[in-house]
Amino acid sequence: MTQPTASPTLDGLFKRVLARQPDAIALIDPPNKPRITGQSPKRLTFAQADRAISALAAHFIESGLPANSVIAVQLPNTIEFALTVLAAYRAGLVVAVLPLLWRQAELTMALNRTAARAIVTTSKVDGIVYADLAMNAAAEAFSIRHVCGFGTDLPDGMASLDNAILRESPATRAVIQDGRKAALISFDVIADGFRPVPRAHLSLIAGGLALSLESDVPQGATVLSAFSPMSFAGLACSLVVWLLSGGTLVLHHPFDEEVLERQINEHRCDTLIAPAQLALRLDELDLTQRLPRLRNVIGLWRTPEQVASSACWAAQQVTLTDVYLFGEAGLFSARRIAEDGAPALIKPGPHGAPRELPGSSIAGEILLTPRGTLGLRGPMVPVAAYAPPPPSDSLIAPPPRDFVDTDYAARLDRATGAINITAPPSGIMAVGGYRFLAQDLQEWARRLGQGALLTALPDRLSGHRLAGRAQDNARAREALSGLGLNPLMVEAFRDRTPST
Repeated sequence: MTQPTASPTLDGLFKRVLARQPDAIALIDPPNKPRITGQSPKRLTFAQADRAISALAAHFIESGLPANSVIAVQLPNTIEFALTVLAAYRAGLVVAVLPLLWRQAELTMALNRTAARAIVTTSKVDGIVYADLAMNAAAEAFSIRHVCGFGTDLPDGMASLDNAILRESPATRAVIQDGRKAALISFDVIADGFRPVPRAHLSLIAGGLALSLESDVPQGATVLSAFSPMSFAGLACSLVVWLLSGGTLVLHHPFDEEVLERQINEHRCDTLIAPAQLALRLDELDLTQRLPRLRNVIGLWRTPEQVASSACWAAQQVTLTDVYLFGEAGLFSARRIAEDGAPALIKPGPHGAPRELPGSSIAGEILLTPRGTLGLRGPMVPVAAYAPPPPSDSLIAPPPRDFVDTDYAARLDRATGAINITAPPSGIMAVGGYRFLAQDLQEWARRLGQGALLTALPDRLSGHRLAGRAQDNARAREALSGLGLNPLMVEAFRDRTPST
């Protein structure tokens, strides 16, 4: 019997680079890591990272996690995140990424919906005790059998992964390197509510490859990632782009502008991956003069309807690639090549990577649906995860749909033939990079009590941010805690009423 040709996985990509250059620098922590997690910043070569990945994989195997089981990860943008994800793949596990600003109720829902067998976190992030949050959520999830974390002062019952990295264990497991196997579960909010979105290795690699080719990231690039990794786009634009380039990944936990500039200059970064609003702000502050070694900027738009009206890109020596994000459904990218730095026109139909190169490989397809919304089709788009439920009043099943309707309103410009994205999905509010049902925000505002206000304000970096005003701060914070909100989110609701 002939074995099918195995397709690549993320661990397979890592091992290819390891074989070529074991002593090259692979991962660099943010210099302000002591403030973020209380730990010292690290710098690892590919060989050192490989040993840490093998040690973590052995720990997961020895803990009794069976192959193909789900491990939930809630970590900041530090080396530990990259090591944990690659170790999970080496152990044959599926990674579910949990955003940092989630409240306990959402963590518990995600753990139960995915039947996660383990959760990985860190003791603290920016002073917030994430270890306790993970333990409380795990107590309400029947499938969780193993809770582990990085850092000091871990609660009883939580295994230390810092100790696991230092141990040399022979525990291994034969894992078939097949890109068709499940790799990632991320979470989206659509009009129907909360939805887990699974992806295979090939789908994840397709997203990173489309970004890398369109933005022309060079081989051996030094890439600085300042985008939260807790989503499909977050992994595709950081881990996958890094592994495809075979260079160095410099991590920045969002956001400290002074630290960001210092990292880019100190590590001679040639590629920056960041929220697009941040990239445009750096351009306003004379990016070429302040960051002379930077050559590529990949700007990610969580609000793709704002790209067309964004400011023109002025830096002549640095290219900007706009990445349109549609929740967890998918993405597409377009490099700005116009002389005035205006965003590229997006036309319906198949698009290659690079987009302007004739005969390039097809990265995906953009279409207008009969509803007047934007649809996505291609290797990175998880069609099955967004498939509409079958109608209950019909005995004949409708034909399967081969695209995902993003619910973003769009229209065709007759003069240029380009697609204009005009509005986000109805009933969904994007706040600080996270999607909420508008009805949930209204319910939270109602429960704050009389005299308090909860609203979403425009923000140049995150699109929107939650803000609150209240006569009685203590009462408002108590009401927010009663909603089960993460303490980080509570900070966003502090009273902004000017003192008199």
